[in-house]
Amino acid sequence: MRILICEDSVLLREGLVRLLEDAGHEVVAALPDTVGLMDAVTASAPDLAILDVRLPPTFTDEGIRAALAIRAAHPPLPILVLSQYVEERYASDLIATQNRPAPGGALGYLLKDRVADVAEFIESVERIAAGATVLDPEVVSQLLTRRNRDERMLRLTERERTVLALIAEGKSNSAIARLLFLSEASVEKHITAIFQKLGLDPEDGNRRVLAALAHIENIGPADTGHGIKGGLR
Repeated sequence: MRILICEDSVLLREGLVRLLEDAGHEVVAALPDTVGLMDAVTASAPDLAILDVRLPPTFTDEGIRAALAIRAAHPPLPILVLSQYVEERYASDLIATQNRPAPGGALGYLLKDRVADVAEFIESVERIAAGATVLDPEVVSQLLTRRNRDERMLRLTERERTVLALIAEGKSNSAIARLLFLSEASVEKHITAIFQKLGLDPEDGNRRVLAALAHIENIGPADTGHGIKGGLR
């Protein structure tokens, strides 16, 4: 797989290059900022782009704006965004692009400390490149527990919220069953209940995580509450 990286930290950037190349992938570009990024994407034709949320010169939202620009110019290109902390608004902006009439390619949003688990990080990278949507469980838990105007989310039980967070992380039904010590039949019942309570059709062509998180476009300002506890990692 051909991968482009845009990360300002030299240590993390070089570390990512090493990890990915050791896993058998080719890093076609490793940039410290967004200068020349779009040209590099066009010239190198990567299979996946990995970007930091905060990049020079202001270290605010350059990375997320670059990701949105890439999504607009190269819709099919899978994108993985890395963030030091949960950036709820930025995650919402990216997820919103998946729910438009012409959605983009696969999407990942992970906290940087996930890189420390090399095997799981590489697995996430490969799943995203293959078309999966992978959201960090901490991002999902904060998005699902923040103050919102969508009363549908209030209908979910704590267990259903945990299952939904794992779905959004890209876990299969069997993996969720193992993590939560449930039978696959029980997991399927929880998922059916989630779709019913959110008024979503489980037969829709969109990925279930994207359908389940479609409401995010309508949520309000973030609270400083706690995320979902237990069973995520």
